[in-house]
Amino acid sequence: MKKVAIVGCGGSGKSYLARELARILDAPVTHLDAAYYDDEWNELPTEKFTALQRELVAQPRWVIDGNYNSTLQIRLEACDTVVLMDVSTMAALYGILSRQIRHGAGHKGNGVHNRIHWGVIKYVATYRRKMRPRVMAKIEEFASGRADVVLLSNRRQTRRWLREVAAEHR
Repeated sequence: MKKVAIVGCGGSGKSYLARELARILDAPVTHLDAAYYDDEWNELPTEKFTALQRELVAQPRWVIDGNYNSTLQIRLEACDTVVLMDVSTMAALYGILSRQIRHGAGHKGNGVHNRIHWGVIKYVATYRRKMRPRVMAKIEEFASGRADVVLLSNRRQTRRWLREVAAEHR
Protein backbone atom coordinates (compact mmCIF):
# COMPACT_ATOMS: atom_id res chain seq x y z
CA MET A 1 0.00 0.00 0.00
CA LYS A 2 1.87 3.03 -1.32
CA LYS A 3 -0.65 5.10 -3.26
CA VAL A 4 -4.01 5.59 -1.57
CA ALA A 5 -7.04 7.53 -2.81
CA ILE A 6 -9.66 8.25 -0.14
CA VAL A 7 -13.13 9.30 -1.29
CA GLY A 8 -16.50 9.76 0.36
CA CYS A 9 -19.08 12.25 1.48
CA GLY A 10 -18.20 15.40 3.37
CA GLY A 11 -18.20 14.64 7.09
CA SER A 12 -17.40 10.96 6.56
CA GLY A 13 -13.92 11.12 8.07
CA LYS A 14 -11.75 11.29 4.93
CA SER A 15 -9.28 13.82 6.34
CA TYR A 16 -8.91 11.98 9.65
CA LEU A 17 -8.29 8.72 7.82
CA ALA A 18 -5.82 10.38 5.44
CA ARG A 19 -3.77 11.89 8.28
CA GLU A 20 -3.66 8.63 10.25
CA LEU A 21 -2.95 6.43 7.23
CA ALA A 22 -0.19 8.74 5.99
CA ARG A 23 1.41 8.59 9.44
CA ILE A 24 1.26 4.78 9.46
CA LEU A 25 2.57 4.44 5.89
CA ASP A 26 5.10 7.27 6.24
CA ALA A 27 3.66 8.85 3.10
CA PRO A 28 2.86 12.47 2.26
CA VAL A 29 -0.80 13.42 2.63
CA THR A 30 -2.71 15.82 0.39
CA HIS A 31 -6.16 17.10 1.30
CA LEU A 32 -7.67 18.17 -2.01
CA ASP A 33 -9.77 20.87 -0.35
CA ALA A 34 -6.51 22.53 0.72
CA ALA A 35 -5.23 22.37 -2.85
CA TYR A 36 -8.48 23.51 -4.45
CA TYR A 37 -9.36 26.47 -2.21
CA ASP A 38 -7.25 29.39 -1.05
CA ASP A 39 -7.77 31.23 2.24
CA GLU A 40 -10.60 33.29 0.73
CA TRP A 41 -12.36 30.20 -0.68
CA ASN A 42 -11.34 31.00 -4.26
CA GLU A 43 -11.18 27.91 -6.44
CA LEU A 44 -8.06 26.81 -8.29
CA PRO A 45 -8.72 26.87 -12.06
CA THR A 46 -9.69 23.43 -13.37
CA GLU A 47 -6.63 22.99 -15.59
CA LYS A 48 -4.28 23.83 -12.71
CA PHE A 49 -6.15 21.51 -10.33
CA THR A 50 -5.93 18.69 -12.87
CA ALA A 51 -2.21 19.31 -13.47
CA LEU A 52 -1.53 19.40 -9.73
CA GLN A 53 -3.19 16.01 -9.25
CA ARG A 54 -1.21 14.50 -12.13
CA GLU A 55 1.98 15.71 -10.40
CA LEU A 56 0.85 14.32 -7.04
CA VAL A 57 0.00 10.85 -8.35
CA ALA A 58 3.32 10.62 -10.22
CA GLN A 59 5.10 10.47 -6.84
CA PRO A 60 6.14 7.04 -5.48
CA ARG A 61 4.05 7.30 -2.29
CA TRP A 62 0.99 9.31 -1.38
CA VAL A 63 -2.32 9.50 0.44
CA ILE A 64 -4.86 11.85 -1.15
CA ASP A 65 -8.29 12.57 0.26
CA GLY A 66 -11.16 14.29 -1.51
CA ASN A 67 -13.94 13.58 -3.94
CA TYR A 68 -13.80 16.03 -6.84
CA ASN A 69 -15.56 13.65 -9.20
CA SER A 70 -14.39 15.55 -12.28
CA THR A 71 -10.77 14.54 -11.55
CA LEU A 72 -11.36 11.29 -9.66
CA GLN A 73 -10.22 9.21 -12.63
CA ILE A 74 -6.67 10.61 -12.28
CA ARG A 75 -6.37 9.28 -8.73
CA LEU A 76 -8.16 5.99 -9.38
CA GLU A 77 -5.94 5.10 -12.33
CA ALA A 78 -2.79 5.76 -10.26
CA CYS A 79 -3.67 4.32 -6.85
CA ASP A 80 -2.96 0.84 -5.53
CA THR A 81 -5.69 1.25 -2.88
CA VAL A 82 -8.94 3.18 -2.92
CA VAL A 83 -10.89 3.70 0.29
CA LEU A 84 -14.54 4.72 0.12
CA MET A 85 -15.79 6.24 3.34
CA ASP A 86 -19.30 4.84 2.94
CA VAL A 87 -20.98 6.22 6.06
CA SER A 88 -24.70 6.82 6.48
CA THR A 89 -26.23 10.19 5.66
CA MET A 90 -26.90 10.84 9.35
CA ALA A 91 -23.28 10.04 10.25
CA ALA A 92 -22.00 12.41 7.55
CA LEU A 93 -24.35 15.21 8.64
CA TYR A 94 -23.23 14.66 12.22
CA GLY A 95 -19.63 14.74 10.96
CA ILE A 96 -19.90 18.15 9.31
CA LEU A 97 -21.76 19.65 12.25
CA SER A 98 -19.45 18.24 14.92
CA ARG A 99 -16.40 19.34 12.89
CA GLN A 100 -17.84 22.86 12.78
CA ILE A 101 -18.30 22.82 16.55
CA ARG A 102 -14.83 21.37 17.22
CA HIS A 103 -12.82 23.45 14.74
CA GLY A 104 -14.93 26.47 13.82
CA ALA A 105 -15.07 27.87 10.30
CA GLY A 106 -12.21 28.33 7.87
CA HIS A 107 -9.01 26.55 6.89
CA LYS A 108 -7.15 24.76 9.65
CA GLY A 109 -4.10 23.39 7.84
CA ASN A 110 -4.80 19.78 8.81
CA GLY A 111 -7.29 18.94 6.10
CA VAL A 112 -10.14 20.62 7.94
CA HIS A 113 -11.92 23.07 5.68
CA ASN A 114 -15.17 24.21 7.25
CA ARG A 115 -17.71 26.25 5.42
CA ILE A 116 -21.20 25.06 6.16
CA HIS A 117 -23.92 26.57 4.05
CA TRP A 118 -27.10 25.24 2.46
CA GLY A 119 -25.19 23.87 -0.56
CA VAL A 120 -22.90 21.79 1.66
CA ILE A 121 -25.80 20.46 3.74
CA LYS A 122 -27.75 19.57 0.59
CA TYR A 123 -24.69 17.85 -0.94
CA VAL A 124 -24.14 15.76 2.21
CA ALA A 125 -27.86 14.98 2.59
CA THR A 126 -28.14 13.74 -1.01
CA TYR A 127 -24.67 12.18 -1.43
CA ARG A 128 -25.72 8.53 -1.04
CA ARG A 129 -28.52 8.91 -3.56
CA LYS A 130 -26.86 11.20 -6.12
CA MET A 131 -23.07 11.13 -5.89
CA ARG A 132 -22.27 7.71 -4.40
CA PRO A 133 -23.51 5.80 -7.50
CA ARG A 134 -21.27 7.97 -9.71
CA VAL A 135 -18.26 7.41 -7.44
CA MET A 136 -18.92 3.66 -7.31
CA ALA A 137 -19.16 3.53 -11.12
CA LYS A 138 -15.81 5.29 -11.45
CA ILE A 139 -14.21 2.97 -8.91
CA GLU A 140 -15.55 0.00 -10.87
CA GLU A 141 -14.34 1.42 -14.19
CA PHE A 142 -10.91 2.75 -13.21
CA ALA A 143 -9.74 0.90 -10.09
CA SER A 144 -11.58 -2.40 -9.68
CA GLY A 145 -9.43 -5.42 -10.47
CA ARG A 146 -6.28 -3.30 -10.41
CA ALA A 147 -6.37 -1.68 -6.98
CA ASP A 148 -7.57 -2.88 -3.60
CA VAL A 149 -10.99 -1.38 -2.82
CA VAL A 150 -11.86 -0.84 0.83
CA LEU A 151 -15.33 0.24 1.95
CA LEU A 152 -15.57 1.63 5.47
CA SER A 153 -19.10 2.21 6.70
CA ASN A 154 -18.58 3.74 10.15
CA ARG A 155 -15.97 5.26 12.44
CA ARG A 156 -15.50 2.07 14.48
CA GLN A 157 -14.77 0.08 11.32
CA THR A 158 -12.36 2.81 10.20
CA ARG A 159 -10.40 2.67 13.48
CA ARG A 160 -10.29 -1.14 13.29
CA TRP A 161 -8.98 -1.03 9.71
CA LEU A 162 -6.31 1.51 10.69
CA ARG A 163 -5.16 -0.80 13.51
CA GLU A 164 -4.91 -3.69 11.02
CA VAL A 165 -2.90 -1.58 8.55
CA ALA A 166 -0.62 -0.39 11.37
CA ALA A 167 0.01 -3.98 12.47
CA GLU A 168 0.94 -4.96 8.90
CA HIS A 169 3.40 -2.05 8.60
CA ARG A 170 5.36 -2.46 11.83
